[in-house]
Amino acid sequence: MPDDDLLDRLRSFKRDAFPQYRQQFKSLVEGGQHPTTLFIGCSDSRLLPYLLTGAGPGELFLVRNVGAFVPPYDGSYGHHGTAAAIEFAVLNLHVSRIVVCGHSHCGAIRALYEGVPPEAHNLQRWLELGRDAALPVQPCEEAFRRTEQRAVVLQLGRLMEFPMVRSRVLAGEISLHGWHYVIEEGEVHVFDVETGRFLAASVATHSGTGPYAPYVEHDGQVLSDENP
Repeated sequence: MPDDDLLDRLRSFKRDAFPQYRQQFKSLVEGGQHPTTLFIGCSDSRLLPYLLTGAGPGELFLVRNVGAFVPPYDGSYGHHGTAAAIEFAVLNLHVSRIVVCGHSHCGAIRALYEGVPPEAHNLQRWLELGRDAALPVQPCEEAFRRTEQRAVVLQLGRLMEFPMVRSRVLAGEISLHGWHYVIEEGEVHVFDVETGRFLAASVATHSGTGPYAPYVEHDGQVLSDENP
C-alpha cells in the first residue's frame, strides 16, 4: 500500500469517520476508558476483533501477537508486553472477560511444523509458547486445525497461572473465553467448558467461561500436562 494511500486514509478518517464518534471519544477522554473485555488475538491481518464482536470505541482492550500466545507469569520468557497488558487489564481496568482468539490458516501454527527463517531468533523463541499444542504427525490441514484449537486451550491454562486472573476467575469476577475463528466461514468456534470441546457459536449456548476442564478432542484425546 503506497504511503500516499495511507495519508488519504488518515484524512478520510478525520473527515468522514471521526465526526460520527466525536462525542463518544470526548466522553472516553473525559471519563477514561472502561473496557469490559481483554481480547488477546493473533496479529493476522484477517482477524478483525471489532468487526468480529461488533464492539465500538472503548469496549475492547486489545493485545495482538503472533499466534495469540500468552507468556508464562513467572517471566521466564523475558520482557513481554502481553503479560504486562494482562496485568493492566485485570488490575487497572478491571475487565470482566478475557478472550483468547486463534484462527484458521494461522501462520504461527504452521511454523510449528515447517519452521521459520534462521535469522528470526525472536520468532523461534516465541513459537515455543505454542509447541505443546503441536501433534506428532506429518503436517496437514487437519493437524493445523487441531493444533490451532489446542493452542487456544494452552493459553487459557497459562492465563490461570496469573494469580490476579486465577483468583478472579474462581471468585466469578472474570470469565475466560477460548475462540477459534474460521476465516473462510465467518464462524467462531467457542470452547465449551462442560464438554471440553469447541462448538460453533451458531449452535453454542454460551461463549465460554472458566475455570476450564481438560480439553477433549473429537477423537477422545485429552490435552493435559501429561498428554501434550
